[in-house]
Amino acid sequence: MSWKTIAVVAFATLSLSAYPSDRLPPCDSDNGGLTLPAGFCAVVVADQVGGARHLAVAANGDIFVALMGGRMGSGGVLALRDTNGDGKADVDAHFGTAGGTGIALSVGGVYFATRSTVLRYPMHAGQLTPIGEPEVIARELPSDGNHTAKNLALSADGKTLFVNFGSATNSCQVVDRTLESPGRDPCPELAYRSGIWRFDAGRANQSEATGTRYATGIRNAVGLALAPDGRVWATQHGRDQLGQNWPKLFNDEQNAEKPSEELLQVNAGDDFGWPYCYHDLELGHLVLAPEYGGDGKQVGRCAQKKEPAVAFPGHWAPNGLTFYAGTQFPARYRGGAFIAFHGSWNRAPLPQAGYRVVFVAFKDGKPVGENTFETFADGFWHENGAGPQHRPVGVAVGPDGSLYITDDAAGTIWRVMYKGGNGRQ
Repeated sequence: MSWKTIAVVAFATLSLSAYPSDRLPPCDSDNGGLTLPAGFCAVVVADQVGGARHLAVAANGDIFVALMGGRMGSGGVLALRDTNGDGKADVDAHFGTAGGTGIALSVGGVYFATRSTVLRYPMHAGQLTPIGEPEVIARELPSDGNHTAKNLALSADGKTLFVNFGSATNSCQVVDRTLESPGRDPCPELAYRSGIWRFDAGRANQSEATGTRYATGIRNAVGLALAPDGRVWATQHGRDQLGQNWPKLFNDEQNAEKPSEELLQVNAGDDFGWPYCYHDLELGHLVLAPEYGGDGKQVGRCAQKKEPAVAFPGHWAPNGLTFYAGTQFPARYRGGAFIAFHGSWNRAPLPQAGYRVVFVAFKDGKPVGENTFETFADGFWHENGAGPQHRPVGVAVGPDGSLYITDDAAGTIWRVMYKGGNGRQ
């Protein structure tokens, strides 16, 4: 469906308690183009909304989406509501103008992060628009070079805000992304980027200097979330251009397949090794980067860095992360992680890959098995170009246990539900 803006009018807030799992809205006949496991189906909540990045779903089912802006249209926050229970948004609102990726909901507010600023819009529960001007929570955050998305995770008590500061470079070379340029040692970026920072969620006008570096050695953690037990988890985008910059050590196929993408369990003070180390999926552990004397097998200083909890194929670009705390889906999904992969751009001469949402099962707060994951939602990208091209970014769980997925290529938002049987009743 084409998205048409409808003016927001005052009305009673829709209660999702009116739609228990046996009365979920109908799904689209083609699941909105997605391929899902048996018993699951999907409805397109909204389409052509612009560059939809991360999203959050309120207790009444309202959806708040961070828009990246630029060539994909306006930035700011898009708010969506379904007033008749058919699964499709029929009312929208928009506030803010700057593009951004990070978004989080708190009691009485919506946090939204641009490339350099974290804002908090004051909100009344059940409303789609702010009741006043935004408060600046953190300002003048580093935004030069690569990896400028400032995605967010809010602690369960609403007091602590975690923010990703991605690296400015690929691998901290003296000359970035250049043939055989050595790495700067020590890498100066680690002092002010390439990690996760922690801020007081209720304090205005903070800066990087007044925040706290929570963890380091993370190239770009675009996926950031708290598990049901309160622990912090993140996804890491692995470095690029092993073969392009170091052709004496890596061939084209190795350049396409390495390094791994990663799911990280992040504690205060952890160091995951970037730029000195990268994870090799074939070897199953961290190895020393060629910029720092590595040969593709040597471990060296990486023996002292923290390994990922799960590793994934190279260059899939994990952008979204959420944990399933609902009860709508079968029991095996409860407590597990959904990860949205944006898809690759640099796996040539192999086919590009990723473009999917995967599920990682958890037990007792840890992933089940070693590097074990399964594709949950597929069909976003068509290698032959047939149909609209979608790139998943955000994932979030709604109050009734539905899974929401955003796409910043075609601007589509899906709601995935479990109905058993053929999945579409």
